[in-house]
Amino acid sequence: MPEEAPSLEDPQYVFSRAALSAAFHVLCRVHVSGRENVPPGGPLLLVTNHLSRLDPPLICVAVPRQIRVFIGLKYRKVLPLRWFVESLDAIWVRQNEPDVPALRLALQHLDRGGVLGVSPEGTRSQETHALIPGKDGTSFLADRSGVPILPVAVWGTEHTFRELGRLRRPDVHLRIGKVFSLPRAGRARGAQLSALTEQIMCAIAALLPEAYRGVYAHHPGVAVWERSMNS
Repeated sequence: MPEEAPSLEDPQYVFSRAALSAAFHVLCRVHVSGRENVPPGGPLLLVTNHLSRLDPPLICVAVPRQIRVFIGLKYRKVLPLRWFVESLDAIWVRQNEPDVPALRLALQHLDRGGVLGVSPEGTRSQETHALIPGKDGTSFLADRSGVPILPVAVWGTEHTFRELGRLRRPDVHLRIGKVFSLPRAGRARGAQLSALTEQIMCAIAALLPEAYRGVYAHHPGVAVWERSMNS
């Protein structure tokens, strides 16, 4: 039988989440909206933008579900970080190349009813601090699993370390959108996957301030998502 997805009763996760929450609320002013949009149970693909290494822990603190995330295999050599990452039940992944075992683990986690957190951009947006083109790995997971998608937007984290260095308490923001589902082909490829990726990225962009929308700033799909958010 497949292993059950971990819950918030997992002691390691509960401890790590509590430690992160305390640190964020002491060092930053944390602004979270949309928690009511998070389903209390069932499988979920959480999709988000990526500005800073602080984004995944902030999401773990703000979203009231246990979340499994991807993290680059290169960080496994850093022992304190490795312990902390594994306490959050992360999936190690090879970056910049297909990692079939990691994708298989992710699909198994969703199949068991877990929450998987993914950044479709695949890396941090360090130059512009705004959205860069999404990659099709996330739409592949959405299409193969058929699970609901929860869009999340984060901003302010890109300035956190700089502001703390100036002895200032920075503002960080996290906005959670409404759950949606994509049309499921089950075996989407090529242009089909790219079209699904565009929908996912527009859903994230609609939650962000305009300055953070990057390459999706003028995408007509963003206006569609904004209207649906306000309806």
